[in-house]
Amino acid sequence: MATTAVIAAGGLTAAGPVGAAWAETRPDAIGQRIEKVVGPDRHPGALAAVRDRRGRTQHYTAGVGDLRTGAKVPKNGQVRIGSASKMFASVVVLQLVGEGKVKLDESVETYLPGLVRSPGVDPRAITVRHLLQHTSGLPDYTDAMFKSKSDIPPYQHIYFEPRDLLDMANAMQGRPAGDWSYSNTNYLLAGLIAQRVTGRPFNELVTTRVIERIGLRDTYAPGVGEEDIRGRHPHGYQIDETTGELLDFTRMDPSWGWAAGQLISTPADLNTFLRALLAGRLLKPAQLAEMRTTVAVDPQSDLRYGLGLFRTPLSCGGVAWGHGGDIPGYSTVDGATDDGRAATLVVTSLNGSVVDGSVAADRAALVDAALCAK
Repeated sequence: MATTAVIAAGGLTAAGPVGAAWAETRPDAIGQRIEKVVGPDRHPGALAAVRDRRGRTQHYTAGVGDLRTGAKVPKNGQVRIGSASKMFASVVVLQLVGEGKVKLDESVETYLPGLVRSPGVDPRAITVRHLLQHTSGLPDYTDAMFKSKSDIPPYQHIYFEPRDLLDMANAMQGRPAGDWSYSNTNYLLAGLIAQRVTGRPFNELVTTRVIERIGLRDTYAPGVGEEDIRGRHPHGYQIDETTGELLDFTRMDPSWGWAAGQLISTPADLNTFLRALLAGRLLKPAQLAEMRTTVAVDPQSDLRYGLGLFRTPLSCGGVAWGHGGDIPGYSTVDGATDDGRAATLVVTSLNGSVVDGSVAADRAALVDAALCAK
């Protein structure tokens, strides 16, 4: 097989056969499944970490880590985790709830008076719970930014303040609180509330209250203007809708994701986070119970959402808890069970950047199989 890629940041063009580099054959079922998600019509690269009940972790990689050089995907490399960051933000807010600094059923207007002004919404009727649960009715500011995939490249190196993002949401039509509807604006506001009640920057809060507390060595919140990924990492790619070629999106400013999606981590660190969360190491029992109290995402689906966590049924019975994430260059699927299992898979392009739509099902099936393994 062969591929051609345009590396936007450096203006370089890489072309040639890469079949031998896609990945080495692996004997176990998860290794076979990860091979299925990579290829020219799927994702350039993939990496996964699977933790069993005894705490043993197996790492997997497949595909190409750098289309220009043909370098392999680094084992447990750092990646942008997009909306998986929402789990971390929710933990910060729920910790503040446990400390009596925030009330889940208090109005957003109490904490951020006058900031929410989207037509069609009453900020006095939107609670902190609504934000964390995605039932606020607030519009998603990213819908204003990314009306189509061709709108993504211009934002690659643009820095946004959180208030800039809120201004976008305030210019959009919302609806009354109640029904579940995913919106990044909810977690933008959650981050602003955390800052307001503590008087500390959100990045500091997530670092000291979550990352350092459980010893996540490869997870961090990028600093202002920080575009590079600090450690070993696979390159991430975004399709150019006008040419159909892959742009290297590894180096980018993630500030538009902020509390809703800017963190960098590794598959193993995400597994560690999920296990620490479910084991009660990050939240008091009352707040963890609130986080796991769910509402229906879709009446036609068994998928449910708590306060920053999806509850996903497993094919073998039981459920997994987690929160995936998409950001230009990377897409994450993860989950953990109450008996100690955890699995995270990251691919190096978004779902929308591949031709074969069945790859999304293959990714979900890999995590399900890893969590259902005996």
